[in-house]
Amino acid sequence: MSNSTLTQQFEHYGAWRENVASRIGIYRNWLQSEEISDWQIDLRLQHLVDRLAEDKLNIAFVAEFSRGKSELINAIFFADYKKRLLPSTAGRTTMCPTELFYDASRPPAIQLLPISTRASAVTTTEYKRYPDEWATFVLNTDSADEMLATLQRVSETQLVSKEEAEKYGLYRSQDADSLLSVTAEGLVEIPQWRHAMINFPHPLLKKGLVILDTPGLNAIGTEPELTLNLLPNAHAIIFILAADTGVTKSDIEIWRNHIAVMQGAHRGHLVVLNKIDGLWDDLKTQDAIDAELQNQVASCAGLLGLEAGQIYPVSAQKGLLAKINNDETLLAKSRLLELEYALSEKLIPSKQDIVRDNTASEIGDLVSNTADLLNSRLKNVDEQLEELTGLRGKNEEVVQHMMRKIEEEKAQFEKGLQQFHALRSVFSHHSNELFSYLGMERIRCEVRDTRIAMEKSRFSAGLRTAMGKFFSNVGKNVTQSAKTIDEIKAMMAAMYKKFSDEHGLAEISPPVYSMFKYKKEMERLEDSYNKHFNTLFNMLTNEQYTLTAKFFETLASRVINIYEVANREADNWLKAMMSPMETQVREHQMQLRRRLESIKRIHKATDTLEDRIAELEEMRVTISDQLQALQRIHVDIEHALAINLYPIESMAA
Repeated sequence: MSNSTLTQQFEHYGAWRENVASRIGIYRNWLQSEEISDWQIDLRLQHLVDRLAEDKLNIAFVAEFSRGKSELINAIFFADYKKRLLPSTAGRTTMCPTELFYDASRPPAIQLLPISTRASAVTTTEYKRYPDEWATFVLNTDSADEMLATLQRVSETQLVSKEEAEKYGLYRSQDADSLLSVTAEGLVEIPQWRHAMINFPHPLLKKGLVILDTPGLNAIGTEPELTLNLLPNAHAIIFILAADTGVTKSDIEIWRNHIAVMQGAHRGHLVVLNKIDGLWDDLKTQDAIDAELQNQVASCAGLLGLEAGQIYPVSAQKGLLAKINNDETLLAKSRLLELEYALSEKLIPSKQDIVRDNTASEIGDLVSNTADLLNSRLKNVDEQLEELTGLRGKNEEVVQHMMRKIEEEKAQFEKGLQQFHALRSVFSHHSNELFSYLGMERIRCEVRDTRIAMEKSRFSAGLRTAMGKFFSNVGKNVTQSAKTIDEIKAMMAAMYKKFSDEHGLAEISPPVYSMFKYKKEMERLEDSYNKHFNTLFNMLTNEQYTLTAKFFETLASRVINIYEVANREADNWLKAMMSPMETQVREHQMQLRRRLESIKRIHKATDTLEDRIAELEEMRVTISDQLQALQRIHVDIEHALAINLYPIESMAA
């Protein structure tokens, strides 16, 4: 591994996640060994551990062609291979969006989706479900040369007619830049592939790093999935400029339309001014070179609307060379370490905060439920001890009175159970109502109806109306879902209070669940649609329909994905809402039955009184020990969560 700040921080982050997962595993095993767990608690803990294991850090590299994206990725992440792992030669290198990740269940390979699939409205996300649609080439990880040769395929191109290029959205006769790509024979050079996925067992990728290498403006503008899905979901976006070109018109267009619009919601956005080695000149003093570089940085910052300190000048090529040759002087001159430090400082702590908050909230709820259960048992044991010690030296009539009293309590509680069963019925009705708005069938119907409406009217007004209705209906479904959730919360809070007042059950605060984040994501998608709509409708009718259809299919795919996540979380929330009450009701029933059995046994044979008191005192000690153990486990998890990934001091200096 290279000795970079980012690499170290990422390794620390992976170790932090593993440590937290290990502590949660200890909690889970303890619950099982103490026979406190049930299937719902166990399932929630398993989901937590799985989420930590599958946690991903997505970094997207965005720039126009020939800005040095692939070289920068090689320099930051893959210098230890002593070769350029990703193709990085002059001209158009990465010709299609490329994802680098690691999936241990599949062999190392590169999967390439043919460019011809752009003729359909099917998204790349949908194609990922069908491996046979991709060209797959196995990676020989034992040979760097063979691996490099295989990865060169991402830069393959082909010559096609203007008509075919236009069908794929890669040529427009009205566009001056498109005319420049036409050969003397009247053919257009286009990428061979639409999307690439590289499954590679790199140590950082194994720990959950996902790298997205994007081609230039042409792909970002005509491949809606980048705009709507991949870029917004990246935890960090590195936007790359080149010192030898300065900030071009297309650079500004990418920045303003695809990156700057997300600045408010994303902390991990960095701007890199690459290829600063082009300013190095042995005939100039270092002060003159530094002054020229600062002017470049100030110019870039002004054009992008940033502070100069937000621009990171580097030489990816010299940084890679320095790492390969272990040249510390050249590495410092390349300024690559400063970028790595900034990326580690901005990206990983913010990602850790999100994971920490989500995990702490879930664990806090589970530990609270476990503590409530144990305290309920302790309270019941204390009540039984008070009852039984009060029977010492009492006659049979007193014992019979106590038995009748417990039987009355049991009968009263069983009447309350009728209310509980009625509540479950109403709860089930509300749950079904929630999924009628939030369910997958509902959103699939909305998508199908919109698709039909778009096909019936291929003109601007009809397409605009169809898309507008889609967003309106989805918005109404989300709003109605939020209303139903509030009704469920109010109903359960009232029932928790009723059982607490009437039967002494612990009053539990129902878990928090909100549709707000889904509402905000839908608004973001609608804003993105509105922003790109005018661009789409400046085109000819046939082309506008084709691109709008692609845009809609990508948008629909994203909305369906949001619904799938909302469904899973709603289902988990509903279980978490009802589970504590079910557990308490079951526990209270069991304790009443035990109390009654104890009194009956004592009634039949009074010499068992002292034995039963001894049993209860032993149970009390056991429960008290369990509560202390639970507190220690919770503290251990909190300590593991609280560990911060501080930047390396030597770099900060």
